Amino acid sequence: MSSREQWSSRQGFILATIGAAVGLGNIWRFSYVAGENGGAAFLFLYLLCVLLVGLPIVIAELALGRRAQGDAVAAFEEAGDGSVWRYAGWIGVFGAIAILSYYAVIAGWALKYFVGAATGALWTTAAEGYGSYFKTFIANTGEPIAWHAAMLAAAVYVVAGGVRKGIEVVNRWLMPILAMIIIALALFALSLPGSGAGVRFLFSPDWSVLAKPEVYVAALGQAFFSLGVGMAVFLTYGSYMPRNFRLPTSAVAIAVGDALFAIVAGVAIFPAVFALGIDPTAGPELAFITLPQVFLQMPGGALAGAVFFFLLSAAALTSMVSLLEVPVAMAVRRLKCQRWKATGLIGAIILVLGIPSALSFGVLAHIKIGRHGILDAIDAGVSNFLLPITAILIALYVGWRLDKAIALSESELGEGKLGVCWHWLLRALVPMAIVAILLQSASVL
Repeated sequence: MSSREQWSSRQGFILATIGAAVGLGNIWRFSYVAGENGGAAFLFLYLLCVLLVGLPIVIAELALGRRAQGDAVAAFEEAGDGSVWRYAGWIGVFGAIAILSYYAVIAGWALKYFVGAATGALWTTAAEGYGSYFKTFIANTGEPIAWHAAMLAAAVYVVAGGVRKGIEVVNRWLMPILAMIIIALALFALSLPGSGAGVRFLFSPDWSVLAKPEVYVAALGQAFFSLGVGMAVFLTYGSYMPRNFRLPTSAVAIAVGDALFAIVAGVAIFPAVFALGIDPTAGPELAFITLPQVFLQMPGGALAGAVFFFLLSAAALTSMVSLLEVPVAMAVRRLKCQRWKATGLIGAIILVLGIPSALSFGVLAHIKIGRHGILDAIDAGVSNFLLPITAILIALYVGWRLDKAIALSESELGEGKLGVCWHWLLRALVPMAIVAILLQSASVL
């Protein structure tokens, strides 16, 4: 294990792990889910779920990964070859590949919009409407695949460079830039006349929405999706973590950084949406249909739009890098091949696997899995079932299968009240909360 790469600094590790968590879930998904579920009251529940469910799993994943000093599968190997626990790591690896196959497609949409906004081509389509523009684009046979491939190529390039020279370097540069961009966009949105309504929507709770059970499940699901737990990313990144990095403070920094990105993204979007009389419950189309129309009506909106879609593309890239590292780490360790070969091979596999999702709104639109098209079906299956199952296995493994003294020692929380509270969260509250996601997901199929 002496030749295994490690993060060069705690700052680089935290930026990389925040980059893993921050992605489309914080900017695109958080905005429309918050809009659909009442704004401020949803935000309160979301933060509570991050604290009580997301953070305990992040700590558990990092502790398991650092202890194993290997890939996600290695984290469960001590359970023995005959134990069912060993499948938890494999499910995580499979989940990361499945997510990346369609996540890269959506990331390609963001890159297409960034290039269009930067060149001005996006703003010339206002006459036909952005709904028509977006639907025409995703129904095209070649374009979605090309943009999907471009984003995957960027992720492959970064991961092939290794942990220090690839993943860490890119996140050291991108994460501060993304933070400055999202803050600048928030300040810009707050300067618009009528933006106060958006601020009130996000920060003045209407507690009556808490009477709706679906709001709780939505908040829990958003915390889950936003942090990226259950994807085996923190298991993998934790395996590169030196012993002199304080694990609990690192985990808290990750959770806080991730939540702050989501909140500031909300501040960047909702004041502008309200200022221009746009419906905040626009749903998943908010980023690609509603927001271009918002930017078009703003003074200086063309520049703001280009910056926003750069933010969306770059945030998607940092998450893609972390997802790609999960199977790459496994392949490098188990196949004992060079990193660049493993990265190229897995990248090519994911490119092929993603083609049906890229075409699911065009030539393959007639194919339905249940009520969903291909991309939506894979998203629903992975996000609503595969990831929660991986997360619940991690929680139960650390809470019940792993020796308690080892779990508390590896987490660095110790035998005090904080450690005992964390351990019992993993044993009881976290599994019950995840079961709620699974039951709600099954009920809407």
